[in-house]
Amino acid sequence: MPKVELTQHLYAFFPDLEGRELFVEGDTVADVVRGMEGIAPGFAFYVCDELGRLRQHVNIFVGDERVTDRVTLTDAVDAGSRVFILQALSGG
Repeated sequence: MPKVELTQHLYAFFPDLEGRELFVEGDTVADVVRGMEGIAPGFAFYVCDELGRLRQHVNIFVGDERVTDRVTLTDAVDAGSRVFILQALSGG
């Protein structure tokens, strides 16, 4: 199962995930996001908009590669993948 890692910032919104090893089943990034939704309700809508597209300031990496399909999240993941989800912080 792919292992999911989050930036520290996301734990402020999903504190029950902090300190846990997160593994979800799936063959695509969309599957991983759905799996995270099952663990932490509200997670999918936090990282994706109402159409299922990645929000502007969210990035997902599979291994060292940033996902290329930000619309339908079809980038492949395999059982040994590390999926890193981060939200860019902005402001002044």
